[in-house]
This record gives sequence, C-alpha cells and structure tokens, in this order.
Amino acid sequence: MSYVQNKEDAEEITQDVFIKVYDKHHDFKGKSSLKTWIYRITINTSLDYIKAKNRKKRAAFKNRDDDALNYIGDFNHPGVLLENKENLAKLFKAINQLPENQKTVLLLLKVEDLSLKEVAEIMDKSLKAIESIFQRAKTNLKKILAETEGI
Repeated sequence: MSYVQNKEDAEEITQDVFIKVYDKHHDFKGKSSLKTWIYRITINTSLDYIKAKNRKKRAAFKNRDDDALNYIGDFNHPGVLLENKENLAKLFKAINQLPENQKTVLLLLKVEDLSLKEVAEIMDKSLKAIESIFQRAKTNLKKILAETEGI
C-alpha cells in the first residue's frame, strides 16, 4: 500500500497483479527469483495505476494526504497527534513529488525494507545505479521539505 496509500486501490492493484502473474506465468524465464519477478510486476502495475489516476484527477494529492493521515498511531496528547499527522502529510506529499524512479527506490528501501541488492534486481539496475538514485531521492526530498516549511 505504500504506493497508493488507500486500501481499495491496493486491493484493485493486487487483483490486477494476480491476473497478470497468472496470464504471464509462461513468460517467467528464471533469470531472477520468482519473488523478484512478481515484485517487478507489482511495481509496474502500481506505477501504471498511479499514472492513470493522476491523468484523470490532478488533485490526487489531497486524497493521498487525507488517507496518509490515517497511518499515524494514537498518542496521548492531541497536540502531538496533530503535529505528527501534519508532518506525515507533508512527507507523503513530498515523496509523491519525486520522480518515479526515485520514489520507487526510496519506498522499496525504506518502506518495504528491502536491501539494495533486492531493489537492484527488481528494478533491473546495477547496485551503483540504485545507490545513486537513492542519494538523489534523499537530496531532492530534503529540498522539497525545506521549501514547504520543513519537518
């Protein structure tokens, strides 16, 4: 759900992935693990879904921000809760402004907790390329957050 931020979209993407895996299982050549192959299909399907949704509705950030606020755990003090919700909304908005390849690498490494090697396999890039993309993502994310009052 880290790409779409809402359960219904995630379920729709999951269904699409299962159909694609079933329809294309004969295309699996074994050059990578089955897990990597399915993960790549999932990422591509997620990115395609996001691109289609953004074309239809340019105001998608508002919906994602609202959904992102639901991920914060409960805190005892209302002021802390409000501040954390606001910070999380800013972070999701900033991440969504990154180029797709930077967003993908950042989410796979930090949200999905995959290793650099796993991300390199999934994205079919060298380890050095993934490290470079990740560094650019962090730099760009810092710039975006600094421009929007910082977190």
